[in-house]
Amino acid sequence: MLCRVCDSTDLQLAIDLGNQPWCNHFLTAEQVGKEPYYPLRVVYCRKCQTTQLDYTVPKETMFGDHTYLSGITRSLGAHFAAVAKEVDDRFFRNVPGKSILDIGSNDGTQLRHFQALGYDVLGVESSATTARIAQAAGVPTLHKFFNREVALGLDRKFHAINAAGVFFHLEELHSVCDGIRAVLRDDGVFVVQFLYMKKIVDNGAFDQIYHEHLLYYNLATIQRLLDRHGLAMFDAYLAPIHGGSIIGFIAHRGRCPPSDRLLAMRQAEIDGHSNELATYLEFADRIQRHKERDVAFLQDARAAGKNVFGLGAPVKGNTLLNYFQIGPQHVQCLVEKNVLRRGLFSPGMHIPVVMEDELPAPPDVYYVLAWNFKNEILARNQRLLEQGVEFYFPVDPPA
Repeated sequence: MLCRVCDSTDLQLAIDLGNQPWCNHFLTAEQVGKEPYYPLRVVYCRKCQTTQLDYTVPKETMFGDHTYLSGITRSLGAHFAAVAKEVDDRFFRNVPGKSILDIGSNDGTQLRHFQALGYDVLGVESSATTARIAQAAGVPTLHKFFNREVALGLDRKFHAINAAGVFFHLEELHSVCDGIRAVLRDDGVFVVQFLYMKKIVDNGAFDQIYHEHLLYYNLATIQRLLDRHGLAMFDAYLAPIHGGSIIGFIAHRGRCPPSDRLLAMRQAEIDGHSNELATYLEFADRIQRHKERDVAFLQDARAAGKNVFGLGAPVKGNTLLNYFQIGPQHVQCLVEKNVLRRGLFSPGMHIPVVMEDELPAPPDVYYVLAWNFKNEILARNQRLLEQGVEFYFPVDPPA
């Protein structure tokens, strides 16, 4: 294969998580055991240092329709509200006719916060179900895969463009970047929100590696991509959402000098060897030790007669469940709030999904797959904690 960023062929295998089903392919009872499997391997480009998957599940399979809803968790909604306010306060508060395009707009949660601030909004969303939800909520949404062709067809430019949790998904990476450049005003700002590979490694959060996430950016590597398309990041910071995400601010190249905090974060990557192959090979070793620890914990809990439920059925949880080979013999069910997953089964391990408000009784142990919302989960489950229910976080990043 060619590197997704620089087209080099000098790629080295760094992390091999075996063959796994597409993690958002939650199954009906009739589909159980019939789901396809695909290689889940991270390779490292020796030329541009970008980590990426070496196999692509077609975007039509993964994103044509799915069950993820960004409006389910209060933490994510609050994060999106804060981002909208920050963008408006910093760049566009008194700008007449201000506008924003959201790429991968999901159910419109982010855009509703911009609407409240007076923006003319437009979402582009590939999932049919979530696009309909957004449209029904009054958020103008195109049901399309965003790329250069779609961008040029809009025949307009935007003050702001947002891409939250989608910029590392892109099969048509360079076409999307060309499209962003084409519809970003000369004085516009592109806000990119992405999982930070440095934090994934630091936290041991290997479950954030899955087929939807084709690329794993650090600040140095995403700039190498932007360089190809006449764009430049001029500021960024680390937000706690999803265990550590970069909120980056990008403009047309040459318009804004890099901020001191961006330069400091780039230097921290150099000092921490964050873009070196050896760091990823060591991470792969830690993943194996993580597996041994968690499987032993679950086996001991079940041997002691404890009921163990999974808390949350996030797509990333299926990377962990499948690589660890954690099935119903370890975790009896996955407890969810997202009604689109009611009555379904996890891909690969076939653990049933049940709704939180339909549980007859709590378990002895919650194995928390939605660990990235730890504070919210603990806050709303104080009563269960007082009753002695154990909440075990397989990934527990520093607060």
